[in-house]
Amino acid sequence: MRYLGIDEAGRGPVIGPMVICGVLADEESIRKLVEIGVRDSKLLRPNRRKELSEKVKDVVIDYMLLEISPKEIDIAVLGRGLNRLEAKKMAYIISKFDFDIAIVDAPGRKPERFGYMLKRLTGKEVIAENFADRRYPVVSAASILAKVRRDEIIREYGEIYGDIGSGYSSDKRTVIFLKRYMEEHGDLPEIVRRSWRTSREILSDLTKFLK
Repeated sequence: MRYLGIDEAGRGPVIGPMVICGVLADEESIRKLVEIGVRDSKLLRPNRRKELSEKVKDVVIDYMLLEISPKEIDIAVLGRGLNRLEAKKMAYIISKFDFDIAIVDAPGRKPERFGYMLKRLTGKEVIAENFADRRYPVVSAASILAKVRRDEIIREYGEIYGDIGSGYSSDKRTVIFLKRYMEEHGDLPEIVRRSWRTSREILSDLTKFLK
């Protein structure tokens, strides 16, 4: 049996892309994933995630990473919604693999609705559950690879822009960066999701100041 696990990292931050990962594994691969200690990436320290990510790549049959830009996210939020965009990207990953069972970590409070959306997009039955990254090692592995890649991107941004914090609106360093950048450049950088409330408020504040 071949299993495809899919999860994302970076759905909520105001800065940076959302990264979606698909991991293909057979029963032997899953046994090895359990042995090396994969689990939900949010429950792991950054160094441990990085260490496990390299082991995961050696253990699994194959994997795929997709990066969804802030601009594409903004278009989705202002259009048919972020869940729809996430489903389309996961459906693309599903179309690229030969598997027996697909399992995805579903967003929102109605995972069955997300699973139905994936079925309509792919024509295949998909197990869609909340917290699938805590229940299925193959989804945990996808969670780890997605999170490590997003962390790498945030570090790359830091080398370009300086201290941007974690990229989350709850991070004071991130908010300070956004406000300072706005004051200095009159706009937000392309790495920012403009549809997020934090961005809208900062853009609105400058507009009011200039009037």
